[in-house]
Amino acid sequence: MHYHEMPGLDRGLVEHKLLIKEGYLPVKQARRRMSMETELKVKEEIERLVKAGFIRPVIYSDWLSNIVPVLKRKTWAVRICVDYRNLNEASPKDEYSKPMAGMLVDGVAHNQMRHLSKSNEFFLAKSSKLLQFP
Repeated sequence: MHYHEMPGLDRGLVEHKLLIKEGYLPVKQARRRMSMETELKVKEEIERLVKAGFIRPVIYSDWLSNIVPVLKRKTWAVRICVDYRNLNEASPKDEYSKPMAGMLVDGVAHNQMRHLSKSNEFFLAKSSKLLQFP
């Protein structure tokens, strides 16, 4: 489901904004050189990802990061990675990046959770501290 299919939804709830530390300017990395053979494989992989809907073209981007082609050893297929070092440096660090497993378990202790078969939905008990129910 897309945003335009949900009238009345507050855009502030669904809109993502890239946070950048103060004083950092957008970086456009110079194009990385690669062999013609590798470049053809990269183009094929990009076309496959666009067709599948995983990525989409951007015409005017403030930040431009290089594609780093990685060849898989057994099949020699190309795996596309992106060099986000400049963007990572300019982004603020998450204060709660990886909570410890113990904290997660303690947070849901004494609450029930049931999985619905053949779906990705969960029922959470109303006493759950993870979600507030009206």
